[in-house]
Amino acid sequence: MMMITSVKNWLKKFLDADEVEEAPVDMDMTNKIRKAGRAHGRVQGVGFRFFVQTEAKKRGITGWVKNMRDKSVTMELQGEPETVERLIAKIKRGNDWIKVTNFEQSDLPVVPGENKFAIRY
Repeated sequence: MMMITSVKNWLKKFLDADEVEEAPVDMDMTNKIRKAGRAHGRVQGVGFRFFVQTEAKKRGITGWVKNMRDKSVTMELQGEPETVERLIAKIKRGNDWIKVTNFEQSDLPVVPGENKFAIRY
């Protein structure tokens, strides 16, 4: 809690903001799913994590993405079922640099209150 207060104080001081609002928290979990995914192929050193984060944010999907030591990339994706499935399809297609040769996925419990998509290190 101390860090949150410090960040709020910093924003107030340096951004001259009288009131710093927190991001809204989506508590409606009735139509949400969460998928764990692991992508294999040419997925490191080609902007894959940024690609996943950008596409997730466009779709309102929350979660995270992280490079692994075995050269795969793991992720958790949370959102409406159709939206998550469309993102997974886009991830599998890749682009000119990204080549996903295998994508494993499994279901996870929804994380209440999650409101961002992060790149983990």
